[in-house]
Amino acid sequence: MNGVSDSSRDTAQGAGWGSAEPGAYKQLMPDHVEKVSWLNPRTLWAARNGVLASWFGDPTGRTRGRWVARRQTAGAPADKVIRRSDTDRFSFMVIGDTGEGDDSQYAVVPGFLKASRGTDFAVIASDVIYPVGSARDYEDKFFRPYQDYPAPIYAIPGNHDWYEDLGAFMRVFCADTPPLAPEPRPRPLSRAWWRALLWHRPRPTDEQRLATARKLRSAPGQQAAQPGPYWAIDAGPVRIVGIDTGLLGTIDAEQGAWLRAVSRGPKPKILITGSPLYVDGEHHPCAIEGGGTVDEIVRDPEHHYVAAIGGDIHNYQRYPVDVDGRTVQYVVAGGGGAFMHATHTIARVSVGGVTERDFRCYPLRGDSLAFYSRLYGRRLGLRRLFALSESEATAVVAERLGIEPGRAPGPDTRVTRRTRLVASLLGTGGRPDRASRLRLPVRKLYTQLFSPGSATYSPPFFKCFLRLDVAPEELRLRCFAATGNRAQEIDPPVEDEVVIPLK
Repeated sequence: MNGVSDSSRDTAQGAGWGSAEPGAYKQLMPDHVEKVSWLNPRTLWAARNGVLASWFGDPTGRTRGRWVARRQTAGAPADKVIRRSDTDRFSFMVIGDTGEGDDSQYAVVPGFLKASRGTDFAVIASDVIYPVGSARDYEDKFFRPYQDYPAPIYAIPGNHDWYEDLGAFMRVFCADTPPLAPEPRPRPLSRAWWRALLWHRPRPTDEQRLATARKLRSAPGQQAAQPGPYWAIDAGPVRIVGIDTGLLGTIDAEQGAWLRAVSRGPKPKILITGSPLYVDGEHHPCAIEGGGTVDEIVRDPEHHYVAAIGGDIHNYQRYPVDVDGRTVQYVVAGGGGAFMHATHTIARVSVGGVTERDFRCYPLRGDSLAFYSRLYGRRLGLRRLFALSESEATAVVAERLGIEPGRAPGPDTRVTRRTRLVASLLGTGGRPDRASRLRLPVRKLYTQLFSPGSATYSPPFFKCFLRLDVAPEELRLRCFAATGNRAQEIDPPVEDEVVIPLK
């Protein structure tokens, strides 16, 4: 891919706005699509394990250890390192938070297939399957959309994949078939007893359906077996390290010890994690059970990390952080198929020495505000009040945050009382005002309840994925956009690009 088409930084049309021909992605979709709604009580009840873990203690570290031990007994390498070819040049894809199975996932597929030509493998970074990682969902949310990607796909689980104790994930990616045996019953009325009483257990697997689904990616070149939910890949001049942050965004002591061991040595490394370390203008170093953090390992100069890529948040962000004279690229790459998390709520960036001048995000904040203003206008039946043009949204974001807009607004665009009111109500960063006290849910509450239930089913979607091209001296990372429009399917635009020295 040459990436010469207009991006959202060039024109509004490059962002997917205006009258555009819809893409052909719907032809790839199954006849019936079950839309994920977090307003459905059945969905909320099935996804209760995250809340239970935060109330009664998180058992995922112990469960993960049992899965890993069984994989090792079955012959998986003890160091959990996948060794690929020794070529000094290769390419791979990273796509995060994919598995909603609706328009927002399938709209990514045509551009992904185009941009991934010639790549050696792909990695799904977090939340392969929504809502609860069930085996019955793998056909339409993994095997079908990526059936034409000819190379292996590896994955790290997200919190949603853990809602059924990771059973389906282990079967699909780690060649592990039977479920784990039940653990001994905990002491009555203890925290563990209450957790076990209320815990959502995996549903029985339809073996015939799963076998049929596997046929969609049955070519020899597509096959891959991971040593577990966390792993490392040695490929050419770099080591790619994937970690499993479970239900609550932390890692257990056993995985922490492995991470420290596998991170040693002079080979440049790339971390892929389900919980990004820098996100939304904040630093989240990711705790390790027993002490220390993941980011301490990434920052250690003896480990030679050059990038840390995280899923979970459904957009793209990049923070080039100076760590004792060397730059580590911290990237958020969770825009691969689920509803979009807002970027316009990110305040003017100043974190880890990174300023607004160095920070990159997709969608641009103005496009994010325009997207959410139209969504709220439609949901509340107040289009005339809420709906902002992309140009109005870009101008008011630039004013409130005091930043240079990523794309210049139209010459006749004015910031009015209405645009300021809408921007404030929808949580745009900047100084608080009266309207901000009435802020509508866009960030945490919206994420938990309204945002998935308000997913849009027509372009632009503002989805994205990464391509990484590795050579002996450098790594080239590009973020490609997928809007759902035909123009971006034919030639996916490059929304961000950085060349990372390896020596």
